[in-house]
Amino acid sequence: MENFKGRIISQLPHYGTSIFAVMSKIANEHNALNLSQGFPDFDISEELIELVNHYMKEGHNQYAPMQGVLPLRENISAKVKKTYNVVYDPEKEINITAGATQAIFTIISAFIKDDDEAIIFEPAYDSYAPAVELNGGRVKYAKLKSPTYEIDWNELPRMVSIHTKLIIINSPHNPTGAVLSKDDMIKLERLTKNTDIVILSDEVYEHLIFDEHEHQSICRFPKLAERSFVVGSFGKTFHATGWKMGFVLAPENLMTEFRKVHQFVVFTCNTPVQYAIADFLKYKKNYSKIGKFYQKKRDYFVKHLQKSRFKIIPSHGTYFQLLDYSNISDKKEMDFALWLIEEHGIAAIPISPFYHRKDENKMLRFCFAKKDETLKKAAQILCKI
Repeated sequence: MENFKGRIISQLPHYGTSIFAVMSKIANEHNALNLSQGFPDFDISEELIELVNHYMKEGHNQYAPMQGVLPLRENISAKVKKTYNVVYDPEKEINITAGATQAIFTIISAFIKDDDEAIIFEPAYDSYAPAVELNGGRVKYAKLKSPTYEIDWNELPRMVSIHTKLIIINSPHNPTGAVLSKDDMIKLERLTKNTDIVILSDEVYEHLIFDEHEHQSICRFPKLAERSFVVGSFGKTFHATGWKMGFVLAPENLMTEFRKVHQFVVFTCNTPVQYAIADFLKYKKNYSKIGKFYQKKRDYFVKHLQKSRFKIIPSHGTYFQLLDYSNISDKKEMDFALWLIEEHGIAAIPISPFYHRKDENKMLRFCFAKKDETLKKAAQILCKI
């Protein structure tokens, strides 16, 4: 096929392929142990699979309502009430999405226009900034304070301007595993008081939280909730990332604007999977123990890394562990990550791509959503370096 000869300039000329896709591709090429991209290597619930099959056979194979099937929205509402003692109306304040990334893109598209400013915290999940820029907005980057990756509350107020339309927060935080505190949320409430700022709270790891920390969902704080979207993910909670099934919570006035865009982005999502998750979500045991499950995996991985030369950065949530390699090499993060794959057969994600200026901190992210034998093998490799 001949290439088109015209001059082609996309709306994202400075962006390449996502670091997750890049590292997984290289890992596959070298048959490396892949602890880079965030997906489990173990099976999901047999009961959940059987439920999907049941609803397929029942004939639930056509379009679902744009908002998502009502039983799922009702059971999300019930779960949020049980978990956070907050009520969202299933009809007007809950919407099912084709994964969290689609939800995030749709929220940004609904509210960001030319020259609006959005504040994001770095290191940041890599879909936030491109979505803002695609919609004509400008990104302001607030840097989290390492090595604890806390918000700098002295810096943040100075970044807010009359053009600030959106603030994106993420807790538990990808890629660092940091968790926002109640005090953080109170300070955010004070900062946004008497403004028109909308908050996008990415809470896809809400149940993956450790060390007796309590997830401070933004919906717990009424003055924040009235201006906020909460984004959740069933893929993370039920180990089914390939199903791309998420949801959004928001007050009616915000959800109305969200749905205006959502209907033209994806319209609706996988019908039998929605019905299956609706049934599965009825039982608290199916999501309430996931934090302890992943804490055991984190502890197992960290225990087997004790004799390594890597510095272990505390992870209080998600299924990611940061390791500082400054005692091992002066290589840049991408170079070191490639060296690990090529020379040692293990893949991780460098943290520098999560910064817009590609900051170098000699830090790599490892996913511990893996079988114990996978984690043990990975730790043995890392201990020999």
